[in-house]
Amino acid sequence: MIILKSIFEFIAESINKRPYVVAGLIITVLLLGIYGATMTVMETGTKTYLNTDKPVGSLLIHYTDVFGSDTVVLIVEGEDVTSPDVLHYLDNLEKDLSDERYVTGATGLVDLIKLSNNGVIPRSRAEIDAVLDTLSPDYLEALLPSKMMTLISIPLEAGLSDASKEGIVSNVDSLIAFSSPPAGITVTPTGSPAFSVEMQEDMQSSMGTLIALALIFMVIAMCLLFGHVRYRLLPVFIVFCGIISTFGVMGFAGIPITSIVIAAFPVLIGIGVDYAIQFQSRFDEEINKSPMKEAVFATITSSGPAIFFAMLATALGFVALTFIAPSPMISGFGTTCIIGIVCCYISAMIVIPTFATIVKYKPKKGGSNPLDQAESCQLDWKGCDHDPEVKPGTKGSFMEKYDVAIGNLAGRIARNPVPVLVILLMVAVVGIQLDETIIIDTDEDAMVPQNMPAMISMNKLSSVIGSTNTITAFIRSDSILDPDTLRWVDDFGEYELSKQDDLTGVTSIATYLRLYNNGILPTEAAEIERVWNSIPESTRDNYVNGNLETVMQFSLRDISIPAAQELITYMQDDLEWYTPDAGMDVAYTGQMVMFGNLIDGIEETKNPMTIVGFVLILVLLLLLYRKFTAVTPLVPIIMIVGWNGIIMYSLGLTYSLLTACLGAMTIGVASEYTIVMMERYLEEKEKGLDTITAIQTSVQKIGAAVSVSGLATVCGFSALTLSTSPIIQNFGIVTVIAVGFSILGAIIVMPAAISVFESINDFIEDKKRHYAGGYQKNK
Repeated sequence: MIILKSIFEFIAESINKRPYVVAGLIITVLLLGIYGATMTVMETGTKTYLNTDKPVGSLLIHYTDVFGSDTVVLIVEGEDVTSPDVLHYLDNLEKDLSDERYVTGATGLVDLIKLSNNGVIPRSRAEIDAVLDTLSPDYLEALLPSKMMTLISIPLEAGLSDASKEGIVSNVDSLIAFSSPPAGITVTPTGSPAFSVEMQEDMQSSMGTLIALALIFMVIAMCLLFGHVRYRLLPVFIVFCGIISTFGVMGFAGIPITSIVIAAFPVLIGIGVDYAIQFQSRFDEEINKSPMKEAVFATITSSGPAIFFAMLATALGFVALTFIAPSPMISGFGTTCIIGIVCCYISAMIVIPTFATIVKYKPKKGGSNPLDQAESCQLDWKGCDHDPEVKPGTKGSFMEKYDVAIGNLAGRIARNPVPVLVILLMVAVVGIQLDETIIIDTDEDAMVPQNMPAMISMNKLSSVIGSTNTITAFIRSDSILDPDTLRWVDDFGEYELSKQDDLTGVTSIATYLRLYNNGILPTEAAEIERVWNSIPESTRDNYVNGNLETVMQFSLRDISIPAAQELITYMQDDLEWYTPDAGMDVAYTGQMVMFGNLIDGIEETKNPMTIVGFVLILVLLLLLYRKFTAVTPLVPIIMIVGWNGIIMYSLGLTYSLLTACLGAMTIGVASEYTIVMMERYLEEKEKGLDTITAIQTSVQKIGAAVSVSGLATVCGFSALTLSTSPIIQNFGIVTVIAVGFSILGAIIVMPAAISVFESINDFIEDKKRHYAGGYQKNK
């Protein structure tokens, strides 16, 4: 504590002695932050979902690198896509696309027609119709769902980086733009690569929009709630500095921005503005009664440590997300929040007194109003030894009435704490029970706006060709060409199709050995080698890697992620019965397996993340207070976590990668308010007040400040509710409600909890004195 005090004194003295040097350092840090922000990268894809150091993640990465060749699909639409001019256009477009780097070819309707017409495109519509009549309906339906639509497939090389895929999609867009399609013909790229690129662009747009909206809400909040101080919009600038610094740290540290990390920035704005309000309120109160240098020193040395402990408690809530998270995206969210609140805290503590010193800050005339005084009492954790002074003419104001009303309410609750705690705890228990019934959904579709063009195109593609989802069986064997291995692969595929109704087909190297051997699977080594050599190498490479690895691709109906997870469980059970041959190792992988694994991960870590957050903050409280009543601030937090469950259940919300963070995040945010209330009560208690009076006085003095800072935080979080991404929007709804619960927890639950724990503590102390007195008497 002595070292911590010396640090804050050093900062205060530096600002007082060299304010312009400190201002120069602030500007330098902001410039470095802007430069670092240019180094941040947006990241999508497999690596953002699963930890690659775990078996499921490492297998998926290996499978993606070896076999994961994505395909760009062009949807060609028009009045008649089989007309000669359209076919010639598509033929030229396919040739141009095939010449692109990383593209292994481009195939579509025109290739099928040329194959059936001696390698040339028919000249007349009648000739084209005649050729179409000779084609296999199965092949034709896949490429030509109607005369108004056809598809072109552009397979890519396996193992491409996200940057390479982005470049290919960009080149495809350029080729289409300069290809001069016939009148009435539109060509739309879709498929996984195009979807990922547009998703990344939407993430960048959403991030800018959400941050802008959160800052706008902050401006409105400051104008309405913070008008009693000069430079009321200074907290918004403080938050801006904190966000820029956060981006800079992320850029220099190489922390990527994902669709989940985006949601951290409005959260940081909400928390950061709270720190700024507290520092500026304290400084405004100090400058009313002290010279500039003394005001700066008092603000930093008194409020700095107090808000630091509140910030530390909030950070501990996010620590659980960083280290126990089931996905790198959640871990990145927690890391970003920790970096952000530290940057916002440092910005608020240094920028406000430096700015005030340089501009020669003067408080508004007339002194502090009731809210100002309440906030200053909140911040001066060493104690306020006087009642808030009311400006002439303000008696009976709304804020004064609010202070008195919540103080009286706290007094009544403190006198009858047990019924309040029992009722609220019962509600929380119901919420905890309901929480276990809430569905977990990890579908990637929930992470993007449903009206996003790429989403619409993907839905259109699925409606034409059916579900594009697959479950992959990854097989390692001593020899893929071994007859027993091939027989097992072939038989197991047929077995699964006969047993699992949701599977619609299976493709493996055995499928092509049959195809190139008149429908019969070769059984002799020499025969296998002959047929193997007749299969095109590009086809073999899609299913085998050397002589040791191969895959089976199971296609399935369009089912939900939880249903797919159940299907994978059944398929795992089938493997235990239909045992692979000796020397074979079989494991399921692919995106459907990945999303199912995420559901398992969220189920396994959701409660532990919350519990770890509780434990970490409990340890902090015990270190700070070193007594039994240290657990008091955790009582409201436990209830808030339960109340959140009721809200999610009532609104029909599901647990996602973001809402899985809610418990740990709520602990971090709510702990600040409850710790502030606890500190204020201890200050009043030290003045000699009895328990009930101390509770009522503390709530009356800082209840308004907690409410105002809480509402400001709500304004930052509420920007999330306007996101076009369903997953972020739902997260915004529950976080806004959770912050509201945090305010109620501090004002209503804390008085009851303090009263009960103080009674228990008094009982224990009485027993100790009684035993000590009896011992002395016997002695």
